[in-house]
Amino acid sequence: MKNTLNFSKKFRLFWQLNWVKVVVVLVLLFSLLLPAIILSMIDSYQRLYIVALLSIFPIEAILSAGAFVFLYSYFFFGRGGFGNLTKMGGGAAKGKDIGVKWDDVIGMNEAKIEAWEVVQLLKDRTKVSLIGGKIMRGLLLVGPPGCGKTYLAKAIATESGVPFLAASGSEFVMIFVGTGPARVRSLFSQARAMATQHGGCIIFVDEIDAVGRTRTGDLGFGGQSEHNNTVNQLLIELDGLNSQESNILVIGAMNADEDVLDAALLRPGRFDRKIYVALPGLEDREKLFKFYMAKVKADPSIDIGRLARRSVQKSPADIENLIKEAALIAARNEHLLITFKDLSEAFERIEMGFKQHRKMVEEERRATAYHETGHLLAMYFLCPTDDVFKASIYMRRSSLGVVYGVPREDYQNKTRDMFMADIKTSLGGYVAEKLKCPSTSAGVGTDFRYAMMAAHNMVWRYGMGTGGLIGDYEFLTGSWAFRKGATGDHLSDRVKEKLNEETHKILQQCLEEVEALLRKEDVLFERFKDELMQKNELEYDEIEAIFAEYGKQRPIISAQPS
Repeated sequence: MKNTLNFSKKFRLFWQLNWVKVVVVLVLLFSLLLPAIILSMIDSYQRLYIVALLSIFPIEAILSAGAFVFLYSYFFFGRGGFGNLTKMGGGAAKGKDIGVKWDDVIGMNEAKIEAWEVVQLLKDRTKVSLIGGKIMRGLLLVGPPGCGKTYLAKAIATESGVPFLAASGSEFVMIFVGTGPARVRSLFSQARAMATQHGGCIIFVDEIDAVGRTRTGDLGFGGQSEHNNTVNQLLIELDGLNSQESNILVIGAMNADEDVLDAALLRPGRFDRKIYVALPGLEDREKLFKFYMAKVKADPSIDIGRLARRSVQKSPADIENLIKEAALIAARNEHLLITFKDLSEAFERIEMGFKQHRKMVEEERRATAYHETGHLLAMYFLCPTDDVFKASIYMRRSSLGVVYGVPREDYQNKTRDMFMADIKTSLGGYVAEKLKCPSTSAGVGTDFRYAMMAAHNMVWRYGMGTGGLIGDYEFLTGSWAFRKGATGDHLSDRVKEKLNEETHKILQQCLEEVEALLRKEDVLFERFKDELMQKNELEYDEIEAIFAEYGKQRPIISAQPS
């Protein structure tokens, strides 16, 4: 009896510890024995047929798995099949095949002067070597989007005649661990081979901030560590160029501020030189218009200078897009040539959106005409730097109307007078509704936001208030606590209250000046309202003609610091 109890206890213990294994073994035995028993019960011919068919399944499974892996690698990671995870997608192009000549680069004369020195160094590095200096290894192109940084890099490759290896910063950011550093090694290995063969090579990394941003600690998911490893590999490869005889230049381009890059990338010996590609000035914009207009059929009487003056703060890409949009409008209107009207409509469509010819209630239409007339008069008389190019009461996007002004000159900085003029222009619509309509409308919301932000920045950031508080107080507030160098809110409630009072004082002063202007120019006010009600839109020439009819001339207001 004792042995039986011991056996049952052992069996239960064994079953508790190994029941999963036992079940698996039984299922496997059943799955093997059952087919064998069934096969023994059928005739020999059918049995041979089934055994032959089953023997092919392993081979089919292996072939299917191989095809899946190959197709997954090919379509997901690009051409190259197996091993493509660590390889870059693009190949090297010879300088002569790129086809971007130096004269084709328009709108960046100062950047071209600096870049030409790079071309000379790539062509003849012996000059620097004889003096004892080191060849430049890194060049950083920084500037707003659409200004031609990639175009300039291609022109450098074309003029120097060396191969051009292009990559994007996002190509080094991968989901698989280790692929980012491996791709960096692959890119530089390919560049060294091309430089050995052709006497030099250019590596161009567009949007380099995607791969070269500052290294930080990992938050626990591994992604930051992978990024840090990629940056480390990039630093190692750049250092390795100094010990190589090959003539390799790494060009990085980015739209963001250079401060986002890791400090180690910016030290001497890596990205040795920075070229800032800025928006084109007036002369450069004229050249750009001539260049792109030559590619289309346009009316030769078009005033290129007027177009250039109207396109202040436009990039080369913006100007090219403008010409393309004008060509589409001309084709839609069945014009044989692009006219100035087509270009003007293209400006409006890009800047303000499509016209919407929806019908408005007459009272709302009249209120909109008064609102836009208020903006127009305030901009004409009180804004020293802008020209009124258009006034419209057609609906565009979420706006019921618009007054379109363009700066006369390429100002690089804003003075107190400019800020005040912008605020007065913004408040013109509200004051007009207040004076001429039964009540003001919600259409002043956007104007208020802009005016209040401008006044706030004047007082809180630029020391333009009248109460004697000087400094960037915005930097010391709690909302900026996560900025580099900021440590939290250091302003007392008394100081904040005083700053807000000064902000309100600026708004009140501008409001009073605009109201005085509109009351004084009531005749012009009504005339422009009637013109807008009748025509819906007024162009620059029509606006100037009405002012001339009443003997009005824009006052000369200094835009210099007061």
